[in-house]
Amino acid sequence: MQPAELASHLERIKTDGYTVVENAIEPALIDELLADLERIEKELGTIPATNRFEGEQTLRVYNLLAHGPVWQRVPVHPSVLPIVEGVLDPGCLISSLSSIAIGPGERPQPIHADDALHPIPRPHPATVCNTMWALTDFTEANGATRIMPGTHLADHAPEYGASFESIPAEMGKGSVLVWHGSFWHGGGANTTEKRRVGIAMNYCGGWIRQQENQQLGLETELVSSFEPRLQELCGFGVYSGLIGHIDKQSPAARLFGSPASRNVWEEVDDAS
Repeated sequence: MQPAELASHLERIKTDGYTVVENAIEPALIDELLADLERIEKELGTIPATNRFEGEQTLRVYNLLAHGPVWQRVPVHPSVLPIVEGVLDPGCLISSLSSIAIGPGERPQPIHADDALHPIPRPHPATVCNTMWALTDFTEANGATRIMPGTHLADHAPEYGASFESIPAEMGKGSVLVWHGSFWHGGGANTTEKRRVGIAMNYCGGWIRQQENQQLGLETELVSSFEPRLQELCGFGVYSGLIGHIDKQSPAARLFGSPASRNVWEEVDDAS
């Protein structure tokens, strides 16, 4: 991503709380993800949840990194990750990687902020930065994400279940919606006969607990095959030279023999 394009997306998130990266994902990758998701849903016997937030006509698959190698390409995608790193910082982590397939007849999801459980005053710098990959076209009719521009600057989170004026984040297949964790949004209603398929690729600051425990949810042998950056995103690195270390080693160095990283005390000594 070119610096000017990156700066434009970051400015949009700063002012409006969100941005849309048009045509971010190559068609071949979209096809692979759709095909593999269909396989996974069948193998797992995936069925809708029974609560309004997850959706009663919506299929969700969590912990997708554990289900096939194609999913390893999602967290590190060069059209998206630089924006996330700009909102958070390069020490960010994967919080959750899941699919959200909104089926016909689904009701709108309650408007919410993804950081609503974080007990810190609002507004505040982003603690999470989340993305929605459109594997199909997102339209108002089929359940495009409902958004409320500027709400990441509010001094409170939305009241759960309350009614709000929102607009649909319509975008074409292959586009990606990126937003600040305090941004008010929710899945839309699907009034069509086809499902709306998206991938929720969510990140958190390196100092935030992950939504899905990547360290226990993924087999060590599988993680050892990941590229170093993906290992870091899964929490096998060390944040700011301190957070997450094991005897001053990163989990990757301890488990896989990866090169040792410098710790914060060594960096401070060098700077003094």
